[in-house]
Amino acid sequence: MSDAQLKDLLDLLDLERIEQDIYRGQSRSAVVPRVFGGQVAAQALVAAGRTVPDGRPAHSLHAYFLRPGDPGAPIVYTVDRIRDGRSFTTRRVVAVQHGKPIFHLSASFQADEEGLEHQEPMPAAPDPETLPTAEEALPQYAHLFAPGVMDRILEARGAVDLRYAEAPPFVTAGQPREPRSQVWFRTNGKLPDDTDPMLHICLATYVSDMTLLDSVLLAHGRGGWAIGDVVGASLDHAMWFHRPFRADEWLLYDQESPTSQGGRGLGKGRIFSRDGRLVADVIQEGVVRVPRA
Repeated sequence: MSDAQLKDLLDLLDLERIEQDIYRGQSRSAVVPRVFGGQVAAQALVAAGRTVPDGRPAHSLHAYFLRPGDPGAPIVYTVDRIRDGRSFTTRRVVAVQHGKPIFHLSASFQADEEGLEHQEPMPAAPDPETLPTAEEALPQYAHLFAPGVMDRILEARGAVDLRYAEAPPFVTAGQPREPRSQVWFRTNGKLPDDTDPMLHICLATYVSDMTLLDSVLLAHGRGGWAIGDVVGASLDHAMWFHRPFRADEWLLYDQESPTSQGGRGLGKGRIFSRDGRLVADVIQEGVVRVPRA
């Protein structure tokens, strides 16, 4: 089943070219009745990458979520070729549904070159093989959700093997703890060795929106949007890609929240390869509101 779900995700990221620099992607619902933000970000990055010469990979993206996406309608991505330089290429992408922009992304791509090297060390984390899979760990908590919600969570994440290092926020609702969380992730299936490195980047972008704001919830003992004790949505999302990696090999997503205020929460994440290389940094701000009684 996981191979089929990975194929579905790869098909979702394989956009249709409908005109020069204009692409169309299909959409699907996630846990909540709107398009998953990671899907839109990954598809927009795919669209941008298809206009970049020489196969140079993305090194950063900055994006804003403008409107909720309709999972029942395709999304049209229009790419503006902002700059083509000798070392750097810049693209801007606008995602449109029903005649209105729902998402905006700017991405920069860089030709390979050598430079100074240093990085923060990888934090301690349990080995992923010692942790239960989502299919093993999460169904026991289905009673915390409305009927069918846990099934939707598992289906939405079916293409990704995502394992929590500690209990997720909905398990410990009502028990505030340090606003830090860790998950290991990889695709649920191997990708061919000759897969375009940009696809690995786009797959990591897809996963990066799944758990980043969990740390905000942990600080306040909130279980999350899926159980209804907060209302949330991504506002903006930024990523920096430092070193090559494979999305079908274990990646540690180390996440924290330095602040929440004004109905917004900030999440910061670092992604490390299994051998300790820092491969990406992520920052996201999202709406985090307590529902009115």
